[in-house]
Formats: sequence, C-alpha cells, structure tokens
Amino acid sequence: MTVETNVKTYMNFINGKWIESHSGEVIESVNPANRFEIVGKVQKSTKEDLDEAVEVAKSSKKAWKKLGQAARGSYLYKVADILEQNLSDIAETMTKEMGKTLPEAKGETARGVAILRYYAGEGMRKNGDVIPSTDNEAFMFTTRAPLGVVGIITPWNFPVAIPIWKIAPALVYGNTVVFKPATEAAVTAAKVVECFRQAGLPEGVLNFVTGSGSVIGQGIIDHKDIDGITFTGSEQIGIQVGEGAFKRGAKYQLEMGGKNPVIVAEDADISKAVDATISGGLRSTGQKCTATSRVIVHEKVYEEFKEKLVSQVKQLKVGSGLEESTWMGPCASASQLETVKSYIAKGKEEGATLLCGGETPSEESLQNGFYITPAVFDNVKSEMIIAQEEIFGPVLALIKVGSLEEAIEIANDTKYGLSASIFTENIGKMLTFIEDMDAGLVRINAESAGVELQAPFGGMKGSSTGTREQGEAAKEFYTSIKTVFVKG
Repeated sequence: MTVETNVKTYMNFINGKWIESHSGEVIESVNPANRFEIVGKVQKSTKEDLDEAVEVAKSSKKAWKKLGQAARGSYLYKVADILEQNLSDIAETMTKEMGKTLPEAKGETARGVAILRYYAGEGMRKNGDVIPSTDNEAFMFTTRAPLGVVGIITPWNFPVAIPIWKIAPALVYGNTVVFKPATEAAVTAAKVVECFRQAGLPEGVLNFVTGSGSVIGQGIIDHKDIDGITFTGSEQIGIQVGEGAFKRGAKYQLEMGGKNPVIVAEDADISKAVDATISGGLRSTGQKCTATSRVIVHEKVYEEFKEKLVSQVKQLKVGSGLEESTWMGPCASASQLETVKSYIAKGKEEGATLLCGGETPSEESLQNGFYITPAVFDNVKSEMIIAQEEIFGPVLALIKVGSLEEAIEIANDTKYGLSASIFTENIGKMLTFIEDMDAGLVRINAESAGVELQAPFGGMKGSSTGTREQGEAAKEFYTSIKTVFVKG
C-alpha cells in the first residue's frame, strides 16, 4: 500500500513565486528504496506554464544583465550560504528520492555549495582583454555578452551538483534561466531552487518548471525565445536537443553517455586498482556518466586482480541509502532496474561469464526497493553489447589483454570518450595513455569517476557536443565575445 503521510506538493517557480501548473495535475516522486513510499509530488506542467516562464525570463534579462557581474556574484554567495544551512535536509531528500547513499548525497550537496562560491567569485574576475590595434589612435578590447535566456535540462543522478554547475555560471555571466529537472529528482531540485528564492534573486531571473520531457523538455528545445540550451542526459535525448536547437539557430551544449575504461597494467598496484575500480564503477550504484564500466587488465596480473575484485565486491552491503551500513543503494527507478537486468541478461547470452552479483538481494527488507547486487563479468570481448553500450548500473566487464597498446585500442573501441583511467608505475606508459586515449578526462592511478569543479569537464566522440562545462571553460557557452574598437 502506498504511504502518503505528510506528502508535500512542490510548485513551479515562475517570476519569483511558487505557483501551480495550469494542468492541475501532479507527478509522484517515489522512493527507490521503497516503491510504496511517496517522497513528494511535483507539477505536471503544460506548454502554457513553460511559455510563462520563458516570457518572464525574457523580460527580466535586460535588468539582470545591467546589474553587473559583481552584483550578480554576490547573489550566488548568498545562495551558497543558504544551501549550506540546508545541506542535511537536501541531502536526505536526495537519498530518499533517487537512492544515493546519505554520505554521497551530503558530499554532492557540499560540492554544490563550493560550485556556487566558485562562480560567485567570477563576479570579480575579468571578462575581457585589451588587444593592441594597428591604429595607434584607437583602443581595442574584448568583453563578454550573455546569451540571453538559457534553458537547462538536467538528469536525476546528480540532482544538486549538475543543476548548480549549469545555473551558477549562467546567472553570474548575465543570463536568465528556465530550468527543467528530471522528474525522478524534481523534489530535490525544488529545494535547491528555494535556496535561490531565499537569497532574494530578482523576479524572473531563475524559473523552475517540472513535467514530462515530451512536453517541457521538447518545449525548451523548440522555444523561439530560448537562446541556448545546456543538457545532461542520455545520448538519444541529447541528439534530439542538438538537432532541435540547430534547426532554429540556438546555441547548445550536450553532455551524454560514457563507457569508461580503467586499464590495469602489469606493474600496477593491484590493491589500489581494485579499490578504485569498485569506487569508480559501483558507487552511486554505477549511475554516473564517468563510472567505470570496462576493466581492461594485463594478462600477467589478470587472475590476481580478478580474485581480489570479486572477493571485495561480494562483501559490499546493499541497502537503503539512509542506513549507515549501506555501501550501495538501489537503482533510481523501476525502469532503470529493468535496464540493468536486461544488460546482465544480454551479457550472459553473448557468452560472458557472470562471476558474481546481478541478483535481487534476498533480504526481506529490500523486496520493495529497486535493488540489485553489483555484478562482475569475466570473459568479455570488446564487441559484446555489455562492452559497448552504456548500462548506467553496477556492472563491471573484465577484459584481458597482452599489452598496453592492445589495452588502449580496446579502451578507444566505443562511440564514447568521456573519462578513462590507468594504473601503472611507469612514466612512459602514463604518457602513452595520456597521448593516445580518446577521452576528455584522463586520470592516472585514480578512479575514472569524478572531476574537480574548477577544471573543464566534457568528453570526446559521442559523449559531448559543444564547449566544456565547469571551471573557466563554462564562460565559452554562456557568453559570446564582443570585440570593441574605440577611436576618438
């Protein structure tokens, strides 16, 4: 029976106010640790709701731009303080809504605070350069102009960090925003938006609309008054975003899938490599775009690595993310659980050997959640589906190789190129990996997952399109260079 005790309904945030959708309908957000518990309800918005949000964002953009970069940055400092004060509540909501363990949720929310303060600091940094002119009586320089209205579409796997690393630079560089979160994490997103409201952000600058991708997401793609779209999510939807934006001349930025490898060389520290593979591949239930999916191991250390990996994976505690003893929580939704199960079945059909996991936990207390035990496959070939397609779940595929050259060739043998890592003590192998790996993020003796907020983030090939996110690189998407020539 569904539990609805004290369930709150969260509104859209348009023109500085929380308001109901014109549809009068809501979408339930379900706890993946207990499918019968409703975490909250959000608006099932209409195109009319979206049009209102875009209209106020458009009408507010001139005043927000004129406010100045330093003043805009000061608002982000206020938001950061408020988010920090509400860290525990937002993190717990995140855990209940999408299953991430509470320590991970707290870490992500703290990262959101840090991102806000980083971009708040952009308010006092330069936004152009002086350039010598061939005319000695003239003065020439560059400045930055905001895009205007930016549509932001975010996924459920990082419901605090990803929205903030898009919203914060958009705002500080002078844009107004229409933000659509994934419905699976929209309650968490609403609580983040409330922090912006409490900071006193001017009306119309940040607008929040929840609803289906087919209505609100597609509406953002097609809307003539949205000047740029930044999207993180699946490759399939990302392609739709890019095609739609291109057709009407809007700027777009896409962060999509990954099939991220870790290479374990024959001279690697095996214990460190195993720990990093588990952390990089299985934390957050493998639901990270940078999660380790393929483990490419030199034949000389393959058996040792495999034995240690399987032994440790079998000991991982699966359970509710709110329990202190839990190492890995549930999949974020019923559909995501079914996706993971389908890939495990495909792996078996293709002839890979399932060494452990891939099962529903036996504990009675876990039967109502979207749980699966972490899986490790042996005898995987690069052409297999489980070695080519993004699973977005706790599944590791082991591949044996005879050389570094073969390892890199296999590592590059996918349509993706987001992140990759190698474990080796040999500087030459490190340099070869850095040079030859087709990935936007390469890490040495560290897990594939994760990136520091001050560093550019993005991938190659099918993983990303457009300019990089985070750090100073974010400026390239949210602004355009304006060259100014002044002569008396």
